[in-house]
Amino acid sequence: MADFLAMGGYGVYIWPSYAMSAIVLIAATIVSLKAHRSAKKAVRQLEEESEREEGEMR
Repeated sequence: MADFLAMGGYGVYIWPSYAMSAIVLIAATIVSLKAHRSAKKAVRQLEEESEREEGEMR
């Protein structure tokens, strides 16, 4: 197992690279989910505003 983790002496470079990649992917997912929620909220507000305006026009 230790040989696997050492990766032929390159484990010092490989494992931090994997960790940074995972952190970036997780951060990108979180940012995307927050942006999606924000966009859905904005659309919902615009739809409600549009419905109110249509009601006032009638």
